[in-house]
Amino acid sequence: MDAKIAVIGTGSIGSMTLWQLARAGVDAIGFEQYAPGHDQAAAGGESRIFRTAYLEGPQYVPLLLRARELWRELEEETGFDLLTLNGGLMIGHQESEPMRIVLASARNFDLPHRVLGVEEMRREYPQHAMRDGEIAFFDEWAGVLRPEFAVLAAATAAQQRGAQVVSGTHVTDVEPHGDGVRIHCGDRTWTVEQAIVTAGPWTNRFVPSLAQHVHPRRLVMTWYHPSGSVTDYLPDRFPIFIRDTDDVHVFGIPTLDGGSVKVAPHASFGQMDDADHLDHNVAASDLEPINAAVAELFPGLVPTPVRVAAYMDAYTTDGHALVGEMPGTANVWLLGAFSGHGFKMAPAFGQVAAELAVDGKTSLPIEHLDPNRFLT
Repeated sequence: MDAKIAVIGTGSIGSMTLWQLARAGVDAIGFEQYAPGHDQAAAGGESRIFRTAYLEGPQYVPLLLRARELWRELEEETGFDLLTLNGGLMIGHQESEPMRIVLASARNFDLPHRVLGVEEMRREYPQHAMRDGEIAFFDEWAGVLRPEFAVLAAATAAQQRGAQVVSGTHVTDVEPHGDGVRIHCGDRTWTVEQAIVTAGPWTNRFVPSLAQHVHPRRLVMTWYHPSGSVTDYLPDRFPIFIRDTDDVHVFGIPTLDGGSVKVAPHASFGQMDDADHLDHNVAASDLEPINAAVAELFPGLVPTPVRVAAYMDAYTTDGHALVGEMPGTANVWLLGAFSGHGFKMAPAFGQVAAELAVDGKTSLPIEHLDPNRFLT
């Protein structure tokens, strides 16, 4: 055996999985076709949102709370500054389903929050132009994550604890064999007791039985300059936000470079045929909806982006990830297709993966993410 457990892909989830395995003293090896901290898949783009009151459902809150603890542990272990909790605004109509879910999350888990009406928002956060009938939910435990640094930090911490990382290696097959698993890459085959597939946008290549339910999608991020002083958009004055109102679905993050503010579509730019063929070019016509939203809702920003970047992630047909045993295999676990919502919870899912592989079960709630739900 080359190692006890192999991790296929050391991006958002894989790097955290490798870190958790190494913390537990498990002989682990990670395979990465680029290198930890790259920006060619789902973890690029300088910043990601962290939030605890969750639009996607209260069932995620325990995972988010555990992730928050683990982000701090990773920072302490590595010295990296990864999570800035500057608060977060969820903006929408009071009676909309997303706002009802956010409020339910806060009530059920006693999350610190405030609810602001239009006049309060205009007074406290004039950077946002509010529509009639909107409210804002302020999540005190929300903030900004640094994705590239986080992946590099986790992979480095794992290696310092004895894990191996094989970079620049393209895995072509994960083959259960007898009591173990063979990892085929290049001209070499590695043998391990178990494998954990955390392949991000390439997830569907490893799960043929779910291929019709899992597809890579292209994500576009955009940054805008303030028309006046940038100080109104620094983290201490401009919380992260998600706006989900009628035809507007955007998210944003304060300036981290002292000049540009991320305001980007909170949706994908369509399904891709192959994750190897990500088009990094963005047509000007594709930016018209987000530019129009910025012009209407952010009067202090110039509504023409100063930076545009394309990334990708794997999405399922129901918008929830695949976490559990790989269907139809033995000794292989799957964590993938997080549908644009995985990074904030990555350390918690690293714990989930390590617990599944070592103990066959996890202490965190993942029942709603069972990959077999698409096969019944």
